Amino acid sequence: MIRPGTPADLDALAGLERELFGQDAWSPLLLAPMLRGSEGACLVAELGGTVVGYAAVSAAGDAIDLQRLGVHPDHRRQGVAHALLTEAVAADERVLLEVSAANDGALAFYRAEGFNEIARRRRYYRDGSDAVVLERRGRGTIGA
Repeated sequence: MIRPGTPADLDALAGLERELFGQDAWSPLLLAPMLRGSEGACLVAELGGTVVGYAAVSAAGDAIDLQRLGVHPDHRRQGVAHALLTEAVAADERVLLEVSAANDGALAFYRAEGFNEIARRRRYYRDGSDAVVLERRGRGTIGA
């Protein structure tokens, strides 16, 4: 089930952040505003009462910034990430995101979802990997 995140989800999301992103994990202080809706929006995927994934988005000018999309490793390749992405952004919206160049699984997922590389940020992550900037232009976006 996909639902809006609430402040009660903070501990679960902080745990997923640490597991999924290690030294680049967002702290609870960064996650809390998303869960309150004061700095974007957060959706969670819940199975059997357990949060197994989440997506955090915010407005960025004429686009949606997909700031985070994470799924617990035990629940990957089951459509959770696709469901979160579909619910978080409309098909006609322009979406931007950054992902580590070392994250082959995420890069393959985003390419399958229609994203294309538009830039790179050298040595962006703490491990020294580049950030690949991806964009998906919605059907209604000029120049799509």
